[in-house]
Amino acid sequence: MKFIFKNEKETLAFAEKFAKNFRGGEVVALIGELGAGKTVFTKGLAHGLGIKERVQSPTFLLMKIYNIHPSTGSGHKIKNLVHVDAYRLSGAAELANIGILDWLGRPDTVTVIEWADKVVELLRDRKVIKIKMELGKKEEERKIEVIGK
Repeated sequence: MKFIFKNEKETLAFAEKFAKNFRGGEVVALIGELGAGKTVFTKGLAHGLGIKERVQSPTFLLMKIYNIHPSTGSGHKIKNLVHVDAYRLSGAAELANIGILDWLGRPDTVTVIEWADKVVELLRDRKVIKIKMELGKKEEERKIEVIGK
């Protein structure tokens, strides 16, 4: 499925709606150049899952775990959103060393990996929702392609 969004607000709204279909165990692989909207998309997913706190790209932390409380969450069994930024990594081993394998595919967790193309070895043999993001023709426009959902 391919989409074009005119601005950040439309991207956020789409991601929020997209997250409402999650049931737990999803691994979302975000791929796209710098500024393509990966963090914006993740913010929308987080909001759709009921996360109220500010979501920022964990570029220097590499991985940030957000707890989802049943009273504010999606009403499903999802308890955690794991947000990963692989931009600064030299390979998948670094991400494995900080514990990502403990989270990938957990039935109570949604995992989102920005720059997932840098850690494809970790995602092989896993059910992954791949989302390719591109800059559009206009400044705020974004092209998004969802593969595998």
